Amino acid sequence: MAVKIHFVFWFLFPFMGWGQNSSTLMGARQAGMGYSSSVLTDEWSFFNNIGGIGKVNETNAIFAYDINPALIGANRLAAALQSPTKWGTAGVGIFRFGDDVYSEHLFSVGFGNTMGNTSLGAKCSYVQYRAEGFGTLTAISLDFGGVTQLTNQISLGAYLTNLTQSKLTGAHNEHLPAKLVAGISFRPSDKVLVSTELEKDLMYPAIWRSGLEYTLYKKIFVRTGFNLNPNAAFFGLGAQKKKIKMDYALRFNQLTGTVHQASAVYLFASKRFL
Repeated sequence: MAVKIHFVFWFLFPFMGWGQNSSTLMGARQAGMGYSSSVLTDEWSFFNNIGGIGKVNETNAIFAYDINPALIGANRLAAALQSPTKWGTAGVGIFRFGDDVYSEHLFSVGFGNTMGNTSLGAKCSYVQYRAEGFGTLTAISLDFGGVTQLTNQISLGAYLTNLTQSKLTGAHNEHLPAKLVAGISFRPSDKVLVSTELEKDLMYPAIWRSGLEYTLYKKIFVRTGFNLNPNAAFFGLGAQKKKIKMDYALRFNQLTGTVHQASAVYLFASKRFL
């Protein structure tokens, strides 16, 4: 019980004071690369840079679970279903952080489309924060992002979260956090991908993320990355066999120790679900 009270103190009170929330970046591929994900265009773009889903051309279901053994009640999970349509790629997803003492929930719908070498997307989310003894706060947020492939080796990505500066209902003049993220990737060969990005929250100093992915053998991948402010190191592995992608990643920093994440992607036949 003492651990839960300590958890609420660190995570609830900053949120009540400055509009802070837990990270909704998910996907063990992205985690293995230090969440330097603004330039990645895969199924997990739904929870990272929504602009990337415009390049998703197969119906899929995705699931990820993030475990933090050092902080009871600090686990995260995410799931989504996405499918190409006549006009682009559409998706619906859910995200959860916390436990019965304190929790955050998001229900999101997103859409993306590719025009030439650029993929653009937008996502609308219903956000709910709940704390035992403090009640429930809700809001609607809008995210927008894009990814542009400049050359065969270089891509640029950027996205905005809470574009509308939405306020939380039930709170006095409290807004959801608003962030701007921009990054660049470089692919010197078919086997190597390097990416780096900066994230700037309106209320906090910038975060620098960088990552690397190496194709070890056909569809087996090794990944690593780092973050500065706060400092963290990352490592990951991934594999794909036919219609299934499996990934694992771990994050380490001195404050929270080692955090583990596993994710899976299942690719359906070409039949459209949405």
